[in-house]
Amino acid sequence: MAVLAGCGQKPAASPAENGNTNVAESSSAPTESADAQQGAGNAPASIAPSGQPSSSEDASVSANAKQTESIKLYYADKDFMELKEATRDISYEASDNTSKYKAAFEGLQKSGSDDLISLWEKVQLLSVKFANGEVTLDIHMPDEARMGSDGELMALDSLQKTMFQFDEVQSIELLVDGKKLETLMGHADLLHPMTRN
Repeated sequence: MAVLAGCGQKPAASPAENGNTNVAESSSAPTESADAQQGAGNAPASIAPSGQPSSSEDASVSANAKQTESIKLYYADKDFMELKEATRDISYEASDNTSKYKAAFEGLQKSGSDDLISLWEKVQLLSVKFANGEVTLDIHMPDEARMGSDGELMALDSLQKTMFQFDEVQSIELLVDGKKLETLMGHADLLHPMTRN
């Protein structure tokens, strides 16, 4: 691991790469705090070059760069009758192949609206992995996170719609406390893995 020290110059914010500077605070703030808890948010998003940076400085800056993306997230309506789509911005470490899926899941946990109910709010995300087109989410399901059969089906549907919007995701493996369970909340069969239709 390389540690870089500055020459007394302060980091400066750079303009967004895609020109979109409108970032929703409600979805990016939780992601940043989660990254900070893991120690990934220690470096600034970008550093204004002073003179000619070395290639190791370039690699370090780009490896720690945050990427922002608008995605679709799915929540229950306030009557728990149907899923509603909402577009939110997420921020994640471009160099970490799992942080995008973690940010998407964290987006499912907070709707940011009184008219939309999060189906994953009380679920604890333990880990995220991505390999060979499969996202593996390991969660902890406290008793207060359990819902009836309609809520369980809607939660699974919201997770699939959210994750399968990423072209590289071909399947989702959902584990509860590291185990493949037959059902998430006791009502609907849980496929291992869930695949694109």
